[in-house]
Amino acid sequence: MVKVNQVKIGDNLPLVLIAGPCVVENREITLSTAERIIEITNKLNVPFIFKSSFKKANRTSLNSFTGLEFDEAISILKEVKEKFKVPLVTDIHSPEDISLVSSIVDILQIPAFLCRQTDLLITAGESGKVVNVKKGQFLAPEDMKHAIEKIESTGNKNILLTERGTTFGYHNLVVDMRALVTMRELGYPVVMDATHSVQTPSNSNITGGQPKFIEPLSKAAVAVGIDALFLEVHPDPPNALSDAGSQLHIDKLESLLKSVLKIDKAVKGY
Repeated sequence: MVKVNQVKIGDNLPLVLIAGPCVVENREITLSTAERIIEITNKLNVPFIFKSSFKKANRTSLNSFTGLEFDEAISILKEVKEKFKVPLVTDIHSPEDISLVSSIVDILQIPAFLCRQTDLLITAGESGKVVNVKKGQFLAPEDMKHAIEKIESTGNKNILLTERGTTFGYHNLVVDMRALVTMRELGYPVVMDATHSVQTPSNSNITGGQPKFIEPLSKAAVAVGIDALFLEVHPDPPNALSDAGSQLHIDKLESLLKSVLKIDKAVKGY
């Protein structure tokens, strides 16, 4: 079990939601989305961790939005934390990022493409923060043991493992539900990222998506017995500045959560 402030993840406990806009686009969208998610999770009694990236270093096109100025983005995330009293998770892309964000965020997230970066994993471990490692699209689930070993070498065992789809051909991802079981056997809580898993990567100059599959993939993963569900949500996905093709519309969140909570209760017996 991993504890993030008052939120407990794992040990057959009720499902935790990790959600928010892909990237900090501006203050209004970030705060209003956080507020709306909190209203829904409070209503449904779902433990919640807010996610948004202060920067998106991995974009398909040179012209893609990568984020606001650092100080502005971090200031917005800090306001979310102070106003709503929720834990925060954000992506980190280099060891240098860690010292810049550690005083604000509660979980350091290792992007999928960086899950083998030894220096990044070790520095994240040394921070003492919870580290959420996304399984690379190119990686077998059992090979996540190497990422775990790098973090554990620092004495840090506050680790989460996230499934986000596996490369299937050139412009498609699939989710092998067996991976959720395999990663659980490595000894740490498992998260299902149901929005990145519906992406159609690097198709032309953008990454698209098939959001109609977000709910079925979420249901299937919860039926396997995941510990947390990761969803990027946005009030206007088609006009989002990042991951426009795969974010869940905020208006669909409550219905989706109601569906998966029924499954989670049946599987875990609470």
